[in-house]
Amino acid sequence: MGPGLTVAVFGAYGHTGRFVVAELRERGFLPVLSGRDADKLKALAHETGLDARPASVDDPASLDRALAGVAAVINCAGPFASTTAPVIEAALRAGIPYLDVAAEIEANLDTFAHFADRAQEAGAVIVPAMAFFGGLGDLLATAAMGDWTTADEAHIAYGLSNWHPTAGTRLSGAVSRERRGDRRIRYTNGQWEHRTDAPPTLEWRFPDPMGPRSVIGEFTMADVVTVPSHLSIPDVRTYMTVQAARDIVAPDTPTPAATDERGRSAQTFLVDVVVRSGDAERRAMAHGQDIYAVTAPLVVEAVYRILTGRTHAVGVASAGAIFDAPDFLRALSPHITLELHL
Repeated sequence: MGPGLTVAVFGAYGHTGRFVVAELRERGFLPVLSGRDADKLKALAHETGLDARPASVDDPASLDRALAGVAAVINCAGPFASTTAPVIEAALRAGIPYLDVAAEIEANLDTFAHFADRAQEAGAVIVPAMAFFGGLGDLLATAAMGDWTTADEAHIAYGLSNWHPTAGTRLSGAVSRERRGDRRIRYTNGQWEHRTDAPPTLEWRFPDPMGPRSVIGEFTMADVVTVPSHLSIPDVRTYMTVQAARDIVAPDTPTPAATDERGRSAQTFLVDVVVRSGDAERRAMAHGQDIYAVTAPLVVEAVYRILTGRTHAVGVASAGAIFDAPDFLRALSPHITLELHL
C-alpha cells in the first residue's frame, strides 16, 4: 500500500492520467487532480471526490499552487514538448520528485540535456519516460544485462496485437514529426543519428504464442534515450510489429475501447529485449494487456519507491538507473508476466 501521501497528477483527466489516478488510489495515495482544462478537471473531481487544482504551463504561479503540499508530481499531459520543462521547474521550486510518461524522444532528450546538472546539484529526482515506452524497455534491458558492465547491442522488439492511439498519442506524434521533419532518429555507434531513408522491414522471432512477425526495424521509441543514458551499449535499436505501426499512422484507427472492469482495452503486448556481447546473448521478456493501462502501475510503483527511499540515484535518471530493475519488474507481477534468460 502507499504511504497515504498526496501526489499531483498533471493531465489527470487524460486517458493515461485516469489510469494513473485510479492506480494511486488503489495503492493508498491521495491524488491531487491538475491540468489545463478546468472543465474536465471539475468533472473528474465530481466523479472521484478528489481535489482539483487547475494549472497552466504558461502560468508558473498556478503550477506552484497545484503542487503546494504534495509529495511528488506525475506529468501525464502531452504534448510533452510543451509541458515537461514548466512542470519540472515547478517541481524543483517545490522540492519534490518529478516523473512523467513521455514517449516523445525529443522531450526526453531535452530533459536530460537541460536539467541533469541542476537536478544533480539540488539532489532532486527527475524520472522521464516512466511508462510503457522508455521505462519498461529500460528496466528489461537493465535486468537482462545482469552482471555485465557493457554490451555491444540492445534490441527491444514490441509485439503489439494492435495500436489504437489516444488523442494525446496522435498529438504528441505530430509534435515530434514537426520537430524532426522528414528525418527519423536512431542510436548507433554511441550517438544519435538522423536518417532520411525508410526504415527496414524485418522478421523478429517473438517467443510463442506470438511467434515470428514482420516488424519495422529502427521504429525508434524512447528507449534509445533511456537505455544509453546509463548502460554502456553503443547500439540500441527498437522494433514494432508492422500491424501496430500501420494502426498508429492510419487516420481512421479508433481510440482504445474499454473491455474490462479496469477500463483496459483488449490490446495485448509482448516486449522482447535481447542484449548481446560478443557471441553471448541475454534476453528479458514481458507480456500483458493494454500499453496505456500498464503505464499506471509502472509510474506509481516508481513514485512509491522514490518516496520510500528505494532508489540508487538522484538527478535526472531513467528507470533502470534509479531502481533495482529485476526487483521492480517482479513487483509488477499483477500486471505483467516476466521472463528472464540470463
